Amino acid sequence: MSDQIVNALPPRILLGVNVDHIATLRQARGTRFPDPVQAALVSEEAGADGITMHLREDRRHIQDRDIELAMQMLNTRLNLEMAVVEEMITLAERLRPANVCLVPEKRAELTTEGGLDVVGGGDRIRQACQRLAAAGCEVSLFIDPEPDQIQAAFDAGARAIELHTGTWVEASRDNADVELARIAAAAEMAHTLGMTVNAGHGLHYHNVEAIAAMPWFHELNIGHAIVSRAALTGLDEAVREMKRLMVQARAFSTFEHSA
Repeated sequence: MSDQIVNALPPRILLGVNVDHIATLRQARGTRFPDPVQAALVSEEAGADGITMHLREDRRHIQDRDIELAMQMLNTRLNLEMAVVEEMITLAERLRPANVCLVPEKRAELTTEGGLDVVGGGDRIRQACQRLAAAGCEVSLFIDPEPDQIQAAFDAGARAIELHTGTWVEASRDNADVELARIAAAAEMAHTLGMTVNAGHGLHYHNVEAIAAMPWFHELNIGHAIVSRAALTGLDEAVREMKRLMVQARAFSTFEHSA
């Protein structure tokens, strides 16, 4: 990788707020509230640098209307998470969100269970990246922190990735340090390739600092923890506290990395 162009380290850490679970609460009663678009605007005011919405094929929470309204109203940017299927690619080509993150999707899962298999995805993922890039979207791939998946993402034309942090979050105490080191190594590798490196899945108020302190990460996407905190303290406070923890961790980071 010595012959690759290395990006400058991100000057600060960004927070992307996932509002899917605001929509989950709305859909539970089939009402018009709480509105995830309103939640997105509150999150922006509280310091969110972007908003993530996952439009699932079964429309279990976010609806097409939410994506379209968010595109009109956001002052930051929308990160549209979606499966690598024709319906979603066509929709993204029409709406042209600033960011699209391609994720694996299973109908029965409660939440995304792992990273996208880019190695096995081949031409299907490469073609999706090409089409979305042609539509003006920055394309990222949600992948596990594995070197072969990172290289495959780069080869597929993606210039951004989101590393799946769930395995570390759920690791036993004996394995947590190993999983954290795996994330760090993956982030550094992707950064060395010149990719924008994001992370997400399972991050909360008691673990986010360990990831935010790593200098290679551009943005962390967090949803469930913030919405859960918001149920008790309000969304504005929940977003502000998460952002404070992240910025503080980066500012006082002693994380060592190669030049």
